[in-house]
Amino acid sequence: MELQPYVIPNNTRIGHVHLKVSDIQRSLDFYCGLLGFELTTTYGSEAAFISAGGYHHHIGLNTWYSKNASPPPANTTGLFHTAILYPTRKDLAVILQRLRDARYPLTGASDHGVSEALYLNDPDLNGVELYWDRPKDLWPKNADGSLNMFTRPLDLDNLLNEASHK
Repeated sequence: MELQPYVIPNNTRIGHVHLKVSDIQRSLDFYCGLLGFELTTTYGSEAAFISAGGYHHHIGLNTWYSKNASPPPANTTGLFHTAILYPTRKDLAVILQRLRDARYPLTGASDHGVSEALYLNDPDLNGVELYWDRPKDLWPKNADGSLNMFTRPLDLDNLLNEASHK
């Protein structure tokens, strides 16, 4: 049987990500204590589910196969990062200030034309991207109309100025 071409529906979204972690409480301290997610429920002592804004869960955390385990080597297959989309540039600026206040290290910060992004690792070295999207009408385009995404250094001081504006 030959499959016919298929295009996924326009309103399809990624609903949640489920991460293997080595220590539930340490992960909750990061995702809830530092990043501000809310704990929605636990599944015994081996799993926790967290959300933003009351959704059932955006991130699942479990130790089913990974309790007290080491992170996988960087040069293997697996998740590159989980991307967390903030509603506004100011919201991204506020979390940047919070990370700085906590002295939590970034692994990178980029302007991609369509978005601005902060990169860091969670305690299990899972990559995390915190970003906001520019309005679609401001996305850079090539002459043929395709997106002109790029990776340039993000001006963190300029971003932080956004946090102080009312």
